[in-house]
Amino acid sequence: MTDNPSFKIRPIVPDDLDQAMGLSKAEGWNQTEDDWKLFMGNPLNTCLVAEFNHKVAGTATAFCYSDKVAWIGMVLVDKNLRGKGAGKMLLTNIIESLKHIDSIKLDATPEGQPLYHKLGFTEEHKIFRMTNTSLNNCLNKKPLIEPGHIDRECLPEVIKLDSRIFGTDRTYLLQTLLQNYPKKAFLLNRDLKPDGFIFGRDGERFNYIGPVSAYSSDSAKMLIEMALLSLKNKPVALDIMEDKEDLIRWLESTGFVKQRHFTRMFLKSNSYKGILKNQYLICGPEFG
Repeated sequence: MTDNPSFKIRPIVPDDLDQAMGLSKAEGWNQTEDDWKLFMGNPLNTCLVAEFNHKVAGTATAFCYSDKVAWIGMVLVDKNLRGKGAGKMLLTNIIESLKHIDSIKLDATPEGQPLYHKLGFTEEHKIFRMTNTSLNNCLNKKPLIEPGHIDRECLPEVIKLDSRIFGTDRTYLLQTLLQNYPKKAFLLNRDLKPDGFIFGRDGERFNYIGPVSAYSSDSAKMLIEMALLSLKNKPVALDIMEDKEDLIRWLESTGFVKQRHFTRMFLKSNSYKGILKNQYLICGPEFG
């Protein structure tokens, strides 16, 4: 790893988690310690910190989906140390570690986008963060077709569907989400075949729902309805593709509000973008 007189770039270790969470909380981000452990639990992933005066001053991660796609996320720098090169150093090291990966992708905040442009990333499309601080104006009845919980028996079919729609295999991610949050994972079948799925997880500030992939907007809506049924009077966040206009209007009618946007970007190839029309909610900007 490279460093300069101010910062040392090195792999994250478990003792760094409290400080990494401190950076995340200072930004008002929604990640939990379990999210960090999810990154660190797969040896294919890259998780780096920028150290300054023996303290964690910045972080960056890359979630590797086989040798095809890697997703950069958790790019954070202490507010008091920004503009001194830590972010660029972290990203340069991350990208260097991913030389063997065909496609490097990320979901950029407006603040981070100029740096990603300088590093050669190309814009793809936008994603809207929507939140509902107290879900109480939404659902009083179950969806027309009631999705069932995902279990170990049907998980291989879900992974197969996700791989087709997302564009690459995400077995480790989906297995871990199901293991950690089994009650938040649903599968919708039509004609005895998988037609869509949803996962969810706890968050520092909001209950997060996503990813959602489905073969129709109706199926995506029923999956989201099912997930929201158990979250009444709770804060909920999600990230939705900008082209899903009908679903966005429906979410707004239930009390969801657009907070900000992310811009999906890629470096090198974009050969594994999947089937965008069937992608509704992402798993989070740190996962894609």
